[in-house]
Amino acid sequence: MHKVEIREEIVARVLARRGKLHLFDALDPRRSALVVIDMQNAFVAPGAPIEVPAARAIVAPINRLTRELRGRGVQVIWMLHENRGDGRDWAGFFDAFVAPGRRAEAAAALAAGSALQKLYPELETGPGDLWTTKNRYSPFIRSDFATTLQERGIDTLLLAGTKTNVCVECTARDAMMLDYKVAVLSDCTAALSDDEHRATLENVIQQFGDVLTAKEAVRAVDHHTQGA
Repeated sequence: MHKVEIREEIVARVLARRGKLHLFDALDPRRSALVVIDMQNAFVAPGAPIEVPAARAIVAPINRLTRELRGRGVQVIWMLHENRGDGRDWAGFFDAFVAPGRRAEAAAALAAGSALQKLYPELETGPGDLWTTKNRYSPFIRSDFATTLQERGIDTLLLAGTKTNVCVECTARDAMMLDYKVAVLSDCTAALSDDEHRATLENVIQQFGDVLTAKEAVRAVDHHTQGA
């Protein structure tokens, strides 16, 4: 797990701008969802072709959080990346950002139904959880994710998973600009480095949403329930 915090000068900037650090004092469990992004074998398993080693350290925290939030009525959503086996459904990424010698391996790792594309097995799922896929960094692009949320009256997203500075951040940015309430969970997200992880936390808390720990998110849900 990343041992970094938002820098004091960023905290001071946020306080000067809006008068408080956290955006949301209470979170309605009936309108909230925990979205766990890309915690798949391709990213989490040791030695995987697109491994994010720090992602293994957030498996236990995510499991604790899903148990806590399910019991409070928060919807858990497992978001998996999925593309064609040849990567042609996102050639703009595979052709430009992946070296020719690695394209086939990277695309195959995230192909629908492959062993590496599946959820990391140490994660605990529940019968009421939702499952959905994306083939861009953000699930709001070329998918029915927004419709899924709207059908369930969800307007608040708690984001966990990997990588903090790629798919998690893209999801946070798009969600905020589509008028969702957003909170990135700092101890349930992982990047390739501490610097990249912290950069996203600082971007999000200044412009796109809140940054909470798992305990703070649960506390905000309880605050709403106690005040109802």
